[in-house]
Amino acid sequence: MACSTLPSSSSTTTTTTNNNNNNSLFSSSFSRCSSLHRTNFIPKRTRGPNYINCEINEPANEKPIVPIINDETLPKFLRAKRLQNAVGRNNTKLNPKLKLFSGTANPSLSQEIVWNMGLELGKINIKRFADGEIYIQLQESVRGCDVFLIQPTCPPANENLMELCVMVDACRRASAKNITAVIPYFGYARADRKAQSRQSIAAKLVGNIITEAGADRVLACDLHSGQSMGYFDIPVDHVYCQPVILDYLASKKICSNDLVVVSPDVGGVARARAFAKELSAPLAIVDKRRQDHNLAEVMNLIGDVKGKVAVMVDDMIDTAGTIAKGAELLHEEGAREIYACCTHGVFSPPAVERLSSGLFQEVITTNTIPVMDKNYFPQLTVLSVANLLGETIWRIHGDRSVTSIFQ
Repeated sequence: MACSTLPSSSSTTTTTTNNNNNNSLFSSSFSRCSSLHRTNFIPKRTRGPNYINCEINEPANEKPIVPIINDETLPKFLRAKRLQNAVGRNNTKLNPKLKLFSGTANPSLSQEIVWNMGLELGKINIKRFADGEIYIQLQESVRGCDVFLIQPTCPPANENLMELCVMVDACRRASAKNITAVIPYFGYARADRKAQSRQSIAAKLVGNIITEAGADRVLACDLHSGQSMGYFDIPVDHVYCQPVILDYLASKKICSNDLVVVSPDVGGVARARAFAKELSAPLAIVDKRRQDHNLAEVMNLIGDVKGKVAVMVDDMIDTAGTIAKGAELLHEEGAREIYACCTHGVFSPPAVERLSSGLFQEVITTNTIPVMDKNYFPQLTVLSVANLLGETIWRIHGDRSVTSIFQ
């Protein structure tokens, strides 16, 4: 059987990032997500000017390490207010009741989360039998502990979802006090309604599966639609990664008068409107008609983008059909530059070809999903959400407000 034993700690060398306190035409009020332990990562290998790799010795399960741009690479003025709302916490060595375990879906993100929290990953043995069955054994006691299981249900979605459920079951049978499923990317979130007759609502089904497995709480990032929280019969903490992307955009010298935020479809208007409000920028909408799954046809543009820098905002990029066709329309309407921003970079084929075709000045995503080596292209920038998730975990563990992170 194939065996994958996740490491319990990672070795990181700290350095000092010297950033000039340059004036930006964006307001530094975008810096809302809190963080206490700030970590600088030394570049391990460089693929291009946008890539910085976190210093992790060995990726678990032979998956490539996610290249990130950490918060420490941003100008100091963008980080000044982050420490103000950080939650006070005890020495982690004296806090044995908090345990974090990682599945095999995104081990590098898990390692970075615990490093920022000053913790170590719990020891867990994950195996695959020859027929594909999953075997999981916790290698340390969790009796009476507050356990957080970090496992996005990214591709392969069914494999990672089943692994999460088996992890939850193992913790429940080991008498854990509370079990929180940390799901940076929630698969099946798009199946949240019956768009046509005789369709399943898979998001509700997956919510029931995770609940019945024994999870007491779910922590998720940027769900495809807000109503998905109601599909769980347990508490759901919904974390917005918007501040992470806003901070990065704020570090760019772009005049706010030249900006326009664009929603690639009508369904994402609320998300884009919130983004535009923070940037003090106007809103434009691409009206498209979807003919089939993963196929989209652009129909119209609502708003003015001529001579402006367009920032297209979506929760995820899968095959990039919607956002690529939208970018083509924006170029036809006279947009000067186009930035594509999303929280979840699924990048199913042929997404890389579409995104690297020259339509976009930069494609900005986060590391909620591990970006495989084959999916790298020059315009790609990956931002880290480890500090945001780490701070949220501390607040849940200490029964503190999560909403106040974004206020």
